[in-house]
Amino acid sequence: MPDENELQEEDANQQATAISPEQDPTLLEKQWPTTDFGLIPIPERLQYHPNKPPFHFGLLLNASFGFASTFVVANLYYCQPLLIQLSQSFNVSYDEISKVPTLVQAGYAAGLLLISPLGDLVRRRQLILLIVLLSTTLSIPLAVTSSLTIFLTFSFLVGFVSVTPQVLLPLAADLAPAHKRASALSVVFAGLLFGVLIARVFAGIIAQFTSWRVVYFLAIGLQAVVLLGSWALLPDYPAKNQGTGMTYQKILWTMGKYAVTEPVLIQACLVNMGSSASFSAFWVTLTFLLGGDPYNYSTLVIGLFGLVGMFGVAMGPFVGKAIDALPAYHASLVACIALIIFQVVQVIGNGISIAAVIIAVLGLDIFRQMLQTSLASNIFSIAPEARARLNAVYILSLFIGQVTGTSAGTYVFIHYGWRACALMTLGFAVWQIVLLLARGPGLDRSDSVRGKRWIGWNGTGLERSRKTQKLSDVEEKDGRSGNQTPQVEGLDTKTHSNSER
Repeated sequence: MPDENELQEEDANQQATAISPEQDPTLLEKQWPTTDFGLIPIPERLQYHPNKPPFHFGLLLNASFGFASTFVVANLYYCQPLLIQLSQSFNVSYDEISKVPTLVQAGYAAGLLLISPLGDLVRRRQLILLIVLLSTTLSIPLAVTSSLTIFLTFSFLVGFVSVTPQVLLPLAADLAPAHKRASALSVVFAGLLFGVLIARVFAGIIAQFTSWRVVYFLAIGLQAVVLLGSWALLPDYPAKNQGTGMTYQKILWTMGKYAVTEPVLIQACLVNMGSSASFSAFWVTLTFLLGGDPYNYSTLVIGLFGLVGMFGVAMGPFVGKAIDALPAYHASLVACIALIIFQVVQVIGNGISIAAVIIAVLGLDIFRQMLQTSLASNIFSIAPEARARLNAVYILSLFIGQVTGTSAGTYVFIHYGWRACALMTLGFAVWQIVLLLARGPGLDRSDSVRGKRWIGWNGTGLERSRKTQKLSDVEEKDGRSGNQTPQVEGLDTKTHSNSER
């Protein structure tokens, strides 16, 4: 984190390089869009114009981001409790029907790489409306088809376009004030986790009493609500990186470049992979643990542990406020320490007392969110004009961690038992904190790869954080009093305030 002198120098550079209406009067004369796709009117309050005050990122808009994340990411998980019914309906083996979740996840991974980086290139309101429309319409064949081939094909396509949360995450980072960014991100991350849990609960309950097709009709209806809500609530902004010569090919190239040249991003991705692997291994093998000795719980009782997980997820907004009160690095450190403590609880007590299982579920859910949100908050400060690309790399590391944890956890549990699996997840937690401590706060930024410091510490970072907070408070007061010059987001890639409006 830069010190006060660096921040003042950066502010001076921004004032010198930012493009404002006073410096370029043509910005005010330009005809800013009033329709989506040239056809659908944008509500006037959501239309962009450089002489209008910044959009207010309030509770309603933040909650709508979380709602959209929940019921779009749920597309990836509806099928999991339905595999037996699907195999019977299509009259195929379990081996053949197991391709469905694989193809959905494969489509999602492809969408992360190819669609979500577009948030740095095109108008994000239109991008979100388009992919939500596509995910809604592509879900229709899943509800009505009698062909397994069609079902598999559209499962991949629905996964491919179900990346709305990954466009919303960097957008939330741009819209929210800097001192509330972690809180805004935590709501979107909570929506993601809710989607995972709710999809399985909804699908399991509905399929128990009626046809599996009703689950997909429900998914279509919920996504239609998301689509209408997006049209009514999402503010419009110009595309990022205007006038920089940025193309889709360059977006993909620079995304790969960030993945191998930014130490903050690489550290966050490696820590996130360990955290995701540990979390996935725990939840996948929890069913085996609770279904066997000494618990021998029924499927219904095991399913109720998802409600315990939802309670942990509901703590997300409070976790975000805690992160806002700390430097992002220190919030990550607190989360890593807490995760190790709760992993030790499950290593010692999971096979002895159900209380240990409940404590572990709550603790791992809460502090997993804290770690994920604080890491994201940190990487979004690397380059505000590239947040969609940074987020794509970050979420891809989460996806890799999920796959690793699921396969490794299942193998270790089946062959060596629950304690060995618990020790493995504890090992992942130790991996996280070792990587985090290897590169501490306060290291200088450099545009040169060789000039970047990849390991070590430079003080605790706490003093710099206090100075930065004071400076942010002054800037916020200036903004409220009307001293900020309106700027067009993305026209100057060095200007942080543009992305934060």
